[in-house]
Amino acid sequence: MFKNITLAAVATAACGISAAQSSVTLYGVADASLAKTTGQSTRMSSSSTLNNGTSRWGVRGVEDLGGGLKAGFNFEAQVGLTNGAAASNMFSRAAHMSLAGAWGGVKAGRSLTPSWYGTSAWELTGSANYAVVSSQFGYGGLNSRQNAEVSYTTPPWGGLSVTGGHVFAADNGSVGKKDLNVIYRSGPLSAAFVYNKLENKGKNLSLGAAYHFGAFKLAGSLQDATGAHLGKGFTVGASAPLGKLTLTLDAARDTQKKDTDVLLEAKYALSKRTLLYGVLLHNGAGKAPESVKSAAVGVRHNF
Repeated sequence: MFKNITLAAVATAACGISAAQSSVTLYGVADASLAKTTGQSTRMSSSSTLNNGTSRWGVRGVEDLGGGLKAGFNFEAQVGLTNGAAASNMFSRAAHMSLAGAWGGVKAGRSLTPSWYGTSAWELTGSANYAVVSSQFGYGGLNSRQNAEVSYTTPPWGGLSVTGGHVFAADNGSVGKKDLNVIYRSGPLSAAFVYNKLENKGKNLSLGAAYHFGAFKLAGSLQDATGAHLGKGFTVGASAPLGKLTLTLDAARDTQKKDTDVLLEAKYALSKRTLLYGVLLHNGAGKAPESVKSAAVGVRHNF
């Protein structure tokens, strides 16, 4: 009898161990372009505004704790293809852990902000480095990443989700920061509202949406940024898939500075993970020397 009880206990423990499945994934992006900007010679680029994405590698993992609960982590580092150099902080692109379940998810560490996720919900280029909404207004007036942020994301409710983030004053030079997005996705429509604020300082607001009509997609937004990227205005653009080729025309107008950024992008899919791209970018008020014109052709591979 004792032997039977022992075997049953061992079997039960083995089942518990097998239920706690875990996985670790190595991933990354290799992106290289030839770029030409007003006043500069043609150069190779791999992590600049004239790349579709920043070259990088990362590792992420998740463990199934059972009962729908999962623990995860993500470390991500930038790498320059021109010389192999890494950023000064090794995992400057991501260094965070998370806990998620049917109740939603909590994330803590350095990561992309709720404002970035909200803006990316409707932005036409897939938040490429050269996207005009970010060059003109940032992501809801912020940079794309934030140190020491604690965030919570709700489970989706019929296409609607909410993410709220907070940076404690002690982690941000004695100034706390709040960040919020409300994202709605249903069928051809994607829309997002973004709000963020530094304690005792200005707040940033943006509202954007994209609608896929089948043959093409239209997107637009209203921007009111008083934070790091001062500006007030709007964006408007269109994207059209033509087989493996996708063409995008996008513009961002700062009505206070009378400054317009315009982008023409072409992407050609060689496979699900590799694409060729070309971009023409006009950044500035439209009069030299304020305006800057750039062009780039490149290739991006996701692994």
